[in-house]
Amino acid sequence: MTTTTMELSTSAEKRKRISYGMTLLVAGLLIYLLFGLTTQAGVSTTFGLNLAGSQAIEVSDLVVPAQLTVNLMAAIAAFAGAYQLAKGIRSTGWLIGILAVTFVIAFLTWAAQDKSFNLTGMLGSSLVRATPIALAALCGVISERSAVINIGIEGIMLMSAQTAVVTATVSGNLYVGLIAAILVGALVAAFHAYLVIRFKVDQVVSGVAINIFGTGFTSFISSRFLQKATDALNNSGTFPIISIPGLSKIPILGPVLFENNIVIYLMILLVVVMHIMLFYTPWGLRTRAVGEHPKAADTLGINVYLVRYVNVILGGMIAGLGGAYFTIGSVGRFDEIMTAGKGFIGLAAMIFGKWNPIGAFTSSLIFGFADSLQVKLQILRVPIPSEFLLMAPYIVTMIILTGVVGRAIPPAADGQPYEK
Repeated sequence: MTTTTMELSTSAEKRKRISYGMTLLVAGLLIYLLFGLTTQAGVSTTFGLNLAGSQAIEVSDLVVPAQLTVNLMAAIAAFAGAYQLAKGIRSTGWLIGILAVTFVIAFLTWAAQDKSFNLTGMLGSSLVRATPIALAALCGVISERSAVINIGIEGIMLMSAQTAVVTATVSGNLYVGLIAAILVGALVAAFHAYLVIRFKVDQVVSGVAINIFGTGFTSFISSRFLQKATDALNNSGTFPIISIPGLSKIPILGPVLFENNIVIYLMILLVVVMHIMLFYTPWGLRTRAVGEHPKAADTLGINVYLVRYVNVILGGMIAGLGGAYFTIGSVGRFDEIMTAGKGFIGLAAMIFGKWNPIGAFTSSLIFGFADSLQVKLQILRVPIPSEFLLMAPYIVTMIILTGVVGRAIPPAADGQPYEK
Protein backbone atom coordinates (compact mmCIF):
# COMPACT_ATOMS: atom_id res chain seq x y z
CA MET A 1 0.00 0.00 0.00
CA THR A 2 2.85 2.35 0.89
CA THR A 3 4.71 1.54 -2.32
CA THR A 4 1.60 2.24 -4.40
CA THR A 5 1.08 5.57 -2.64
CA MET A 6 4.70 6.56 -3.27
CA GLU A 7 4.42 5.62 -6.94
CA LEU A 8 1.24 7.68 -7.32
CA SER A 9 2.91 10.63 -5.60
CA THR A 10 5.97 10.37 -7.84
CA SER A 11 3.77 10.13 -10.93
CA ALA A 12 1.78 13.20 -9.86
CA GLU A 13 4.94 15.22 -9.25
CA LYS A 14 6.28 14.20 -12.66
CA ARG A 15 3.07 15.30 -14.39
CA LYS A 16 3.14 18.56 -12.48
CA ARG A 17 6.76 19.20 -13.45
CA ILE A 18 6.06 18.52 -17.12
CA SER A 19 2.87 20.60 -17.21
CA TYR A 20 4.47 23.65 -15.58
CA GLY A 21 7.58 23.30 -17.71
CA MET A 22 5.58 23.13 -20.94
CA THR A 23 3.44 26.07 -19.83
CA LEU A 24 6.51 28.24 -19.30
CA LEU A 25 8.02 27.16 -22.61
CA VAL A 26 4.78 27.98 -24.44
CA ALA A 27 4.61 31.33 -22.60
CA GLY A 28 8.14 32.18 -23.74
CA LEU A 29 7.25 31.30 -27.32
CA LEU A 30 4.03 33.35 -27.20
CA ILE A 31 5.87 36.37 -25.74
CA TYR A 32 8.31 36.24 -28.64
CA LEU A 33 5.67 35.68 -31.34
CA LEU A 34 3.07 38.14 -30.05
CA PHE A 35 5.28 40.91 -28.72
CA GLY A 36 8.89 40.32 -29.79
CA LEU A 37 8.20 40.16 -33.52
CA THR A 38 5.89 43.20 -33.43
CA THR A 39 8.15 45.45 -31.34
CA GLN A 40 10.10 47.97 -33.40
CA ALA A 41 13.89 47.77 -33.31
CA GLY A 42 15.68 50.77 -31.79
CA VAL A 43 12.53 51.96 -29.97
CA SER A 44 12.54 52.51 -26.22
CA THR A 45 9.78 52.37 -23.61
CA THR A 46 9.66 54.89 -20.77
CA PHE A 47 8.21 53.84 -17.43
CA GLY A 48 7.36 56.94 -15.41
CA LEU A 49 8.24 56.69 -11.73
CA ASN A 50 6.83 60.05 -10.59
CA LEU A 51 3.22 61.07 -10.01
CA ALA A 52 2.00 64.58 -10.75
CA GLY A 53 0.96 66.45 -7.61
CA SER A 54 2.61 63.93 -5.30
CA GLN A 55 4.79 64.91 -2.35
CA ALA A 56 7.28 62.11 -3.12
CA ILE A 57 10.89 62.88 -3.96
CA GLU A 58 11.31 62.78 -7.74
CA VAL A 59 13.52 60.13 -9.32
CA SER A 60 14.60 59.53 -12.90
CA ASP A 61 12.18 57.62 -15.12
CA LEU A 62 13.10 54.10 -16.20
CA VAL A 63 13.91 53.93 -19.93
CA VAL A 64 14.41 50.45 -21.46
CA PRO A 65 15.07 49.22 -25.02
CA ALA A 66 11.70 47.79 -26.03
CA GLN A 67 12.68 44.91 -28.31
CA LEU A 68 15.57 43.74 -26.13
CA THR A 69 13.37 43.78 -23.01
CA VAL A 70 10.58 41.78 -24.65
CA ASN A 71 13.02 39.19 -26.03
CA LEU A 72 14.73 38.97 -22.64
CA MET A 73 11.39 38.19 -20.96
CA ALA A 74 10.70 35.50 -23.58
CA ALA A 75 14.14 33.98 -22.92
CA ILE A 76 13.65 34.01 -19.13
CA ALA A 77 10.26 32.25 -19.42
CA ALA A 78 11.67 29.67 -21.84
CA PHE A 79 14.76 29.05 -19.69
CA ALA A 80 12.60 28.60 -16.58
CA GLY A 81 10.44 26.13 -18.51
CA ALA A 82 13.46 24.14 -19.67
CA TYR A 83 14.91 24.11 -16.15
CA GLN A 84 11.56 22.95 -14.78
CA LEU A 85 11.47 20.06 -17.26
CA ALA A 86 15.05 19.05 -16.50
CA LYS A 87 15.37 19.63 -12.76
CA GLY A 88 12.00 20.72 -11.41
CA ILE A 89 11.26 23.74 -9.23
CA ARG A 90 9.43 22.70 -6.08
CA SER A 91 7.80 26.07 -5.39
CA THR A 92 4.61 26.54 -7.39
CA GLY A 93 4.58 30.19 -6.31
CA TRP A 94 7.93 30.81 -8.00
CA LEU A 95 6.71 29.24 -11.24
CA ILE A 96 3.50 31.28 -11.31
CA GLY A 97 5.49 34.39 -10.39
CA ILE A 98 7.97 33.89 -13.24
CA LEU A 99 5.13 33.31 -15.69
CA ALA A 100 3.19 36.39 -14.55
CA VAL A 101 6.16 38.78 -14.28
CA THR A 102 7.70 37.92 -17.65
CA PHE A 103 4.39 38.12 -19.48
CA VAL A 104 3.29 41.38 -17.83
CA ILE A 105 6.64 43.16 -18.33
CA ALA A 106 6.79 42.05 -21.96
CA PHE A 107 3.20 43.11 -22.58
CA LEU A 108 3.62 46.55 -20.97
CA THR A 109 6.88 47.15 -22.81
CA TRP A 110 5.22 46.24 -26.11
CA ALA A 111 2.06 48.25 -25.41
CA ALA A 112 3.97 51.41 -24.44
CA GLN A 113 6.77 51.20 -27.01
CA ASP A 114 7.85 54.65 -28.18
CA LYS A 115 5.58 56.12 -25.46
CA SER A 116 5.62 56.89 -21.76
CA PHE A 117 3.81 54.66 -19.29
CA ASN A 118 3.40 55.94 -15.72
CA LEU A 119 4.28 52.89 -13.65
CA THR A 120 3.77 54.58 -10.27
CA GLY A 121 0.32 55.75 -11.30
CA MET A 122 -0.47 52.23 -12.46
CA LEU A 123 0.57 50.73 -9.12
CA GLY A 124 -1.44 53.32 -7.18
CA SER A 125 -4.50 52.70 -9.35
CA SER A 126 -4.10 48.94 -8.85
CA LEU A 127 -4.20 49.35 -5.06
CA VAL A 128 -7.26 51.59 -5.26
CA ARG A 129 -9.13 49.20 -7.55
CA ALA A 130 -8.09 46.23 -5.40
CA THR A 131 -9.61 47.79 -2.26
CA PRO A 132 -13.25 46.61 -2.65
CA ILE A 133 -12.05 43.22 -3.89
CA ALA A 134 -9.77 42.84 -0.87
CA LEU A 135 -12.55 43.83 1.53
CA ALA A 136 -14.91 41.31 -0.08
CA ALA A 137 -12.17 38.67 0.17
CA LEU A 138 -11.59 39.46 3.87
CA CYS A 139 -15.32 39.13 4.48
CA GLY A 140 -15.19 35.70 2.88
CA VAL A 141 -12.10 34.68 4.86
CA ILE A 142 -13.49 35.51 8.28
CA SER A 143 -16.86 33.89 7.49
CA GLU A 144 -15.53 30.70 5.94
CA ARG A 145 -12.86 30.23 8.61
CA SER A 146 -15.83 29.56 10.89
CA ALA A 147 -17.35 27.30 8.18
CA VAL A 148 -20.12 29.64 6.97
CA ILE A 149 -20.17 30.40 3.24
CA ASN A 150 -21.33 33.91 2.38
CA ILE A 151 -22.11 34.19 -1.33
CA GLY A 152 -24.18 37.32 -0.59
CA ILE A 153 -21.20 39.69 -0.38
CA GLU A 154 -22.18 41.39 -3.65
CA GLY A 155 -25.66 42.18 -2.35
CA ILE A 156 -24.33 43.38 1.00
CA MET A 157 -21.90 45.73 -0.72
CA LEU A 158 -24.62 47.15 -2.97
CA MET A 159 -26.97 47.90 -0.08
CA SER A 160 -24.15 49.35 2.01
CA ALA A 161 -22.98 51.53 -0.87
CA GLN A 162 -26.43 53.02 -1.32
CA THR A 163 -26.94 53.49 2.42
CA ALA A 164 -23.59 55.23 2.71
CA VAL A 165 -24.22 57.82 0.03
CA VAL A 166 -27.81 58.57 1.10
CA THR A 167 -26.91 58.88 4.79
CA ALA A 168 -23.84 60.99 4.07
CA THR A 169 -25.80 63.30 1.74
CA VAL A 170 -28.69 63.80 4.15
CA SER A 171 -26.50 64.24 7.23
CA GLY A 172 -23.75 66.17 5.46
CA ASN A 173 -21.17 63.96 7.18
CA LEU A 174 -19.17 61.31 5.35
CA TYR A 175 -18.25 59.50 8.56
CA VAL A 176 -21.93 59.06 9.46
CA GLY A 177 -22.39 57.49 6.03
CA LEU A 178 -19.44 55.18 6.66
CA ILE A 179 -20.83 54.01 10.00
CA ALA A 180 -24.29 53.50 8.46
CA ALA A 181 -22.81 51.35 5.67
CA ILE A 182 -20.96 49.17 8.19
CA LEU A 183 -24.14 48.76 10.29
CA VAL A 184 -26.19 47.75 7.24
CA GLY A 185 -23.54 45.19 6.34
CA ALA A 186 -23.70 43.81 9.87
CA LEU A 187 -27.52 43.61 9.82
CA VAL A 188 -27.72 41.80 6.48
CA ALA A 189 -24.95 39.41 7.50
CA ALA A 190 -26.72 38.76 10.82
CA PHE A 191 -29.88 37.85 8.90
CA HIS A 192 -27.85 35.47 6.72
CA ALA A 193 -26.25 33.95 9.82
CA TYR A 194 -29.66 33.52 11.50
CA LEU A 195 -31.04 31.67 8.49
CA VAL A 196 -28.10 29.31 8.01
CA ILE A 197 -27.25 28.68 11.68
CA ARG A 198 -30.65 28.70 13.38
CA PHE A 199 -32.76 27.21 10.56
CA LYS A 200 -29.94 25.45 8.66
CA VAL A 201 -30.96 27.00 5.34
CA ASP A 202 -28.62 26.11 2.49
CA GLN A 203 -25.83 28.69 2.76
CA VAL A 204 -25.40 29.20 -0.98
CA VAL A 205 -29.15 29.62 -1.52
CA SER A 206 -29.34 32.21 1.27
CA GLY A 207 -26.40 34.13 -0.19
CA VAL A 208 -27.87 34.11 -3.68
CA ALA A 209 -31.18 35.39 -2.28
CA ILE A 210 -29.34 38.29 -0.62
CA ASN A 211 -27.67 39.14 -3.93
CA ILE A 212 -30.97 39.09 -5.82
CA PHE A 213 -32.70 41.18 -3.16
CA GLY A 214 -29.81 43.63 -2.92
CA THR A 215 -29.68 44.15 -6.68
CA GLY A 216 -33.45 44.60 -7.02
CA PHE A 217 -33.90 46.76 -3.92
CA THR A 218 -31.06 49.18 -4.68
CA SER A 219 -32.06 49.45 -8.33
CA PHE A 220 -35.65 50.30 -7.34
CA ILE A 221 -34.57 52.91 -4.79
CA SER A 222 -32.15 54.41 -7.29
CA SER A 223 -34.65 54.75 -10.15
CA ARG A 224 -37.56 55.74 -7.90
CA PHE A 225 -35.86 58.29 -5.64
CA LEU A 226 -32.14 58.93 -6.17
CA GLN A 227 -32.31 59.83 -9.84
CA LYS A 228 -35.11 62.32 -9.16
CA ALA A 229 -33.47 64.00 -6.18
CA THR A 230 -29.76 63.74 -6.92
CA ASP A 231 -28.62 66.79 -4.97
CA ALA A 232 -30.74 65.94 -1.93
CA LEU A 233 -30.04 62.19 -1.73
CA ASN A 234 -27.21 61.17 -4.04
CA ASN A 235 -24.43 63.74 -3.89
CA SER A 236 -22.28 63.05 -0.83
CA GLY A 237 -18.78 63.90 -2.00
CA THR A 238 -15.83 61.65 -1.17
CA PHE A 239 -13.25 61.27 1.56
CA PRO A 240 -10.18 63.47 1.01
CA ILE A 241 -6.73 62.07 0.31
CA ILE A 242 -4.65 61.85 3.49
CA SER A 243 -0.88 62.07 3.10
CA ILE A 244 1.15 60.47 5.89
CA PRO A 245 3.97 62.88 6.80
CA GLY A 246 7.42 61.59 5.94
CA LEU A 247 6.28 58.30 4.43
CA SER A 248 4.48 60.00 1.55
CA LYS A 249 7.81 61.42 0.36
CA ILE A 250 9.32 57.98 -0.32
CA PRO A 251 9.88 57.62 -4.09
CA ILE A 252 7.41 55.31 -5.87
CA LEU A 253 6.04 53.68 -2.68
CA GLY A 254 5.04 57.00 -1.10
CA PRO A 255 2.31 57.94 -3.61
CA VAL A 256 1.14 54.32 -3.86
CA LEU A 257 0.81 53.43 -0.17
CA PHE A 258 0.79 56.65 1.82
CA GLU A 259 -1.39 59.05 -0.18
CA ASN A 260 -4.86 57.52 0.00
CA ASN A 261 -8.24 58.04 1.62
CA ILE A 262 -9.37 56.53 4.91
CA VAL A 263 -11.14 53.51 3.36
CA ILE A 264 -7.91 52.26 1.75
CA TYR A 265 -5.97 52.77 4.99
CA LEU A 266 -8.66 50.84 6.89
CA MET A 267 -8.44 48.01 4.36
CA ILE A 268 -4.66 47.70 4.83
CA LEU A 269 -5.09 47.84 8.61
CA LEU A 270 -7.75 45.13 8.49
CA VAL A 271 -5.44 42.80 6.56
CA VAL A 272 -2.76 43.07 9.26
CA VAL A 273 -5.15 42.91 12.22
CA MET A 274 -7.14 39.99 10.85
CA HIS A 275 -3.98 37.98 10.11
CA ILE A 276 -2.74 38.52 13.67
CA MET A 277 -6.15 37.74 15.17
CA LEU A 278 -6.67 34.57 13.16
CA PHE A 279 -3.26 33.00 13.69
CA TYR A 280 -1.88 34.46 16.92
CA THR A 281 -4.81 34.82 19.34
CA PRO A 282 -7.14 32.42 21.24
CA TRP A 283 -10.09 33.85 19.29
CA GLY A 284 -8.42 32.90 16.02
CA LEU A 285 -7.65 29.42 17.30
CA ARG A 286 -11.30 28.93 18.29
CA THR A 287 -12.44 30.24 14.91
CA ARG A 288 -10.19 27.86 12.99
CA ALA A 289 -11.20 24.97 15.24
CA VAL A 290 -14.88 25.63 14.54
CA GLY A 291 -14.13 25.75 10.79
CA GLU A 292 -12.13 22.53 10.77
CA HIS A 293 -13.87 20.31 13.34
CA PRO A 294 -16.86 21.90 15.11
CA LYS A 295 -17.73 18.74 17.07
CA ALA A 296 -14.25 18.65 18.62
CA ALA A 297 -14.43 22.38 19.33
CA ASP A 298 -17.81 21.93 21.04
CA THR A 299 -16.39 19.11 23.13
CA LEU A 300 -13.70 21.50 24.38
CA GLY A 301 -16.33 24.01 25.50
CA ILE A 302 -16.29 26.38 22.51
CA ASN A 303 -19.72 27.77 21.64
CA VAL A 304 -19.80 26.88 17.93
CA TYR A 305 -22.97 28.85 17.20
CA LEU A 306 -21.69 32.00 18.89
CA VAL A 307 -18.37 31.87 17.05
CA ARG A 308 -20.15 31.52 13.72
CA TYR A 309 -22.58 34.36 14.46
CA VAL A 310 -19.76 36.71 15.49
CA ASN A 311 -17.59 35.88 12.49
CA VAL A 312 -20.35 36.23 9.92
CA ILE A 313 -21.44 39.58 11.38
CA LEU A 314 -17.86 40.85 11.46
CA GLY A 315 -17.54 39.75 7.85
CA GLY A 316 -20.70 41.70 7.01
CA MET A 317 -19.22 44.82 8.60
CA ILE A 318 -16.11 44.45 6.44
CA ALA A 319 -18.28 44.00 3.34
CA GLY A 320 -20.21 47.11 4.41
CA LEU A 321 -16.93 49.04 4.46
CA GLY A 322 -16.27 47.70 0.97
CA GLY A 323 -19.66 48.95 -0.16
CA ALA A 324 -18.95 52.40 1.26
CA TYR A 325 -15.80 52.55 -0.87
CA PHE A 326 -17.88 52.50 -4.08
CA THR A 327 -19.73 55.69 -3.17
CA ILE A 328 -18.27 57.92 -0.46
CA GLY A 329 -14.80 56.48 -0.96
CA SER A 330 -14.68 56.78 -4.73
CA VAL A 331 -17.25 58.70 -6.81
CA GLY A 332 -19.63 60.34 -4.32
CA ARG A 333 -22.82 58.98 -5.88
CA PHE A 334 -24.68 55.70 -6.34
CA ASP A 335 -25.30 54.05 -9.69
CA GLU A 336 -27.23 50.84 -10.29
CA ILE A 337 -25.18 47.61 -9.94
CA MET A 338 -22.05 49.71 -9.49
CA THR A 339 -20.24 46.88 -7.66
CA ALA A 340 -19.91 45.15 -11.07
CA GLY A 341 -19.21 41.70 -9.65
CA LYS A 342 -16.43 42.79 -7.28
CA GLY A 343 -17.99 40.70 -4.50
CA PHE A 344 -17.66 37.54 -6.59
CA ILE A 345 -14.13 38.45 -7.64
CA GLY A 346 -13.37 38.88 -3.94
CA LEU A 347 -14.45 35.27 -3.36
CA ALA A 348 -12.05 34.19 -6.12
CA ALA A 349 -9.28 36.18 -4.42
CA MET A 350 -10.13 34.47 -1.13
CA ILE A 351 -9.75 31.04 -2.74
CA PHE A 352 -6.54 32.00 -4.54
CA GLY A 353 -5.22 33.36 -1.24
CA LYS A 354 -6.05 30.04 0.46
CA TRP A 355 -8.35 31.57 3.10
CA ASN A 356 -5.48 33.64 4.48
CA PRO A 357 -5.90 37.44 4.94
CA ILE A 358 -2.48 38.30 3.49
CA GLY A 359 -2.93 35.81 0.66
CA ALA A 360 -6.38 37.22 -0.10
CA PHE A 361 -4.99 40.76 -0.16
CA THR A 362 -2.12 39.78 -2.47
CA SER A 363 -4.56 38.02 -4.79
CA SER A 364 -6.80 41.09 -4.79
CA LEU A 365 -3.86 43.15 -6.02
CA ILE A 366 -3.65 40.88 -9.07
CA PHE A 367 -7.30 41.52 -9.90
CA GLY A 368 -6.87 45.23 -9.16
CA PHE A 369 -3.89 45.32 -11.51
CA ALA A 370 -5.91 43.65 -14.28
CA ASP A 371 -8.75 46.13 -13.76
CA SER A 372 -6.40 49.11 -13.79
CA LEU A 373 -4.49 47.78 -16.78
CA GLN A 374 -7.51 47.75 -19.06
CA VAL A 375 -8.06 51.46 -18.34
CA LYS A 376 -4.42 52.35 -19.00
CA LEU A 377 -4.32 50.37 -22.22
CA GLN A 378 -7.34 52.22 -23.58
CA ILE A 379 -5.46 55.47 -22.95
CA LEU A 380 -2.41 54.09 -24.78
CA ARG A 381 -4.69 53.03 -27.66
CA VAL A 382 -3.21 49.58 -28.05
CA PRO A 383 -4.54 47.60 -31.03
CA ILE A 384 -6.86 45.48 -28.87
CA PRO A 385 -10.67 45.97 -28.98
CA SER A 386 -11.94 47.83 -25.90
CA GLU A 387 -14.50 45.08 -25.28
CA PHE A 388 -11.67 42.60 -24.68
CA LEU A 389 -9.88 45.06 -22.41
CA LEU A 390 -13.01 45.45 -20.27
CA MET A 391 -13.11 41.67 -19.91
CA ALA A 392 -9.57 41.57 -18.44
CA PRO A 393 -10.41 41.31 -14.70
CA TYR A 394 -13.05 38.65 -15.32
CA ILE A 395 -10.76 36.65 -17.62
CA VAL A 396 -8.11 36.72 -14.90
CA THR A 397 -10.75 35.49 -12.43
CA MET A 398 -11.61 32.51 -14.63
CA ILE A 399 -7.95 31.65 -15.28
CA ILE A 400 -7.11 31.71 -11.58
CA LEU A 401 -10.15 29.71 -10.55
CA THR A 402 -9.44 27.15 -13.27
CA GLY A 403 -5.86 26.77 -12.12
CA VAL A 404 -6.41 26.93 -8.36
CA VAL A 405 -9.78 25.40 -7.48
CA GLY A 406 -9.13 21.77 -6.68
CA ARG A 407 -5.69 22.59 -5.26
CA ALA A 408 -6.76 25.12 -2.62
CA ILE A 409 -8.20 23.29 0.39
CA PRO A 410 -11.01 25.10 2.26
CA PRO A 411 -11.75 24.62 5.98
CA ALA A 412 -12.92 21.03 6.45
CA ALA A 413 -16.41 21.93 7.72
CA ASP A 414 -16.97 24.80 5.26
CA GLY A 415 -20.64 25.08 4.31
CA GLN A 416 -21.80 22.31 6.65
CA PRO A 417 -24.53 23.11 9.22
CA TYR A 418 -23.68 22.06 12.76
CA GLU A 419 -26.01 19.99 14.92
CA LYS A 420 -25.28 18.99 18.49
